[in-house]
Amino acid sequence: MSARLQDQTVLVVGRGSGIARAVVLAAREAGARVIVAGRDQKALAKAYAGLEVSAEYVDLTDEESIAALAERLGAVDHIVSTASARARGLVGSLEQAVVRVSFDTKVIGPILLGKHFGNRIREGGSLTLFSGASALKPVPGMLAVAATNGAVDVVVKALAVELAPVRVNSVSPGTIDTGAYDALGDEKKATLFADRAAHNPARRIGRAEDVADVVLFAMTSSFVTGQNLGVDGGEPLV
Repeated sequence: MSARLQDQTVLVVGRGSGIARAVVLAAREAGARVIVAGRDQKALAKAYAGLEVSAEYVDLTDEESIAALAERLGAVDHIVSTASARARGLVGSLEQAVVRVSFDTKVIGPILLGKHFGNRIREGGSLTLFSGASALKPVPGMLAVAATNGAVDVVVKALAVELAPVRVNSVSPGTIDTGAYDALGDEKKATLFADRAAHNPARRIGRAEDVADVVLFAMTSSFVTGQNLGVDGGEPLV
């Protein structure tokens, strides 16, 4: 892969595994200096040990920690927020606190990233958020997730206008094999994946690397802003 991010600083908010890790590795391969941030700084440092990636603390539900991170880091070129909070469940079982944390983490937190980092993102830089295919095609048990993702799509358009010329986009994964489905157990996970792979137009399940490729595109495509970039194998179409 060409060094499209050579000498640029990329901040990735999220975990040390799955899509966040794939984004970190793709950015490093593209030449970037990468900083990872999350609520468990020690775990992040351990997860990325030996990769020349520095780890910082941030809690997207706490504005003070976001402001403090911005003060510590100063100028950056790109920010990618992959953070989310599980809010699955049928409407009859959803708890207000769970829904609120989902919004705080994936919607309000990224707005505050824009607030505190907007004037620290260098010329040509970007902010990439994460939505999801459920915003386009909700299924039972995914009401709060769909609502959160739909809100992200609106936030992206508004921030693209307010933070211009900083580019703001969202990446919207479909069914991606990142370990997020492991809790179903091997048999149920295999059945779910087989069914979705049989019906989506791409005829396979996505990989974390598929998502990272699109995040890299969002960071390096200087004429793309205010967009929701689907990485879902056409899943919402069927």
